[in-house]
Amino acid sequence: MIQETFPVGPLGCNCTVVGDPETGEAVVVDPGGDGPLIKEVLARHKLTRVTAVLHTHAHIDHVGATQEICSAFGCLPYLHADDAPLYQALPMQAQLLGIPLPDAVEMADLQDNQSHRAGTVELGVMHTPGHTFGSCCFLLEKAGVLLSGDTLFRRGIGRTDIGGDHPTLIRTIKERLFSLHADIVVVPGHGPPTTVGEEKRFNPFMR
Repeated sequence: MIQETFPVGPLGCNCTVVGDPETGEAVVVDPGGDGPLIKEVLARHKLTRVTAVLHTHAHIDHVGATQEICSAFGCLPYLHADDAPLYQALPMQAQLLGIPLPDAVEMADLQDNQSHRAGTVELGVMHTPGHTFGSCCFLLEKAGVLLSGDTLFRRGIGRTDIGGDHPTLIRTIKERLFSLHADIVVVPGHGPPTTVGEEKRFNPFMR
């Protein structure tokens, strides 16, 4: 399996490319900007077919290069339906955060317990509302990796003032993410990785 995470866009969103070197297929998670860089990473790993673009949520810093990647590879972008109103409010988000407005695309529906594949690599969808109501995490179970978006950070949690709810976020983390194995590596939407076990022990927001 190929997995590479790298910051993109003006707010340093962690974009992750997951791929199968045998088939050349890939899934791109959170293409928040820097489309040429994302395509460069795909090319370096000889990943020539993107089967899906997945979004952990609809904040503008996570969707900036979606149209460019989907247009280049002819693939569908996916977003949970509960984040559709937030995605439709991209102009407001752009004004609020001072980020250029990206081209909008038609999103396919991302659903809890769904799975997406790149060859033999499988990403399981976990609906994890709180940061936004449609927030999702993606579990690479065989690799022991969780792409958590802005739901859970190293020693932090996502903000909830732009389309979210704090009590829901806390409940989601405790009930869904902290039920995963302690050794699972958490790759957040911004910043360095951590593990489920570390955050259960040390995250100050989860006391």
